[in-house]
Amino acid sequence: MARPRKPLLDQDRIATAALELVDEDGEFTMPALARRLGVQTPSIYHHVDGRAGVIELLRAKIDEEIDSALLDLRPWDRALDAYARSYRAAFAAHPHVIPLLATSTVQAPRVVVVYDMIAAVLIEGGFAPEQVMPSYTALENFLLGSALDRAAPEVMWEVPPGVEAPHLSRALAAQTTSPTRSDQAFEFGLAALLDALRAMNASP
Repeated sequence: MARPRKPLLDQDRIATAALELVDEDGEFTMPALARRLGVQTPSIYHHVDGRAGVIELLRAKIDEEIDSALLDLRPWDRALDAYARSYRAAFAAHPHVIPLLATSTVQAPRVVVVYDMIAAVLIEGGFAPEQVMPSYTALENFLLGSALDRAAPEVMWEVPPGVEAPHLSRALAAQTTSPTRSDQAFEFGLAALLDALRAMNASP
């Protein structure tokens, strides 16, 4: 039998199929991934280092949807503000992937390069090296939570009959209806975080 001109599998096909499964089912297994790809499970292991390798392919796949060129903007807070919006949009489109990526060590080469760009933006902007990772980790934690919130119901709190919650009820009644609850919280939170980072950067 003639050999196929192109291999049946490559890392991009594996990543695409894994992301489809996670979007549909909230998870993936190696046997399910193999079925989606139309191959035997051991075939996948020729291209990735097991489940952990697939997760890193997913990380890189999501990163393709984030506009890292925005990190070339200056000053640093303009770059982070623009990048944060692209980051949130990419993860909001695939919220089920967040728990998989948030609980594993970042090793995907293209993603490590982007983190290096972020570190450069902050260091060039005046942050001390020891401030870089805490600062960006806090921002990233917020962005991932905000991406998950995009998939949440518009009504997140509802005081049931017979429950006395006057302060919460008053706060809920005072909410604006536009933009959406999630987008309003995102704008508020991003502004607050960037203000805090500016204040920290300006302190002696």
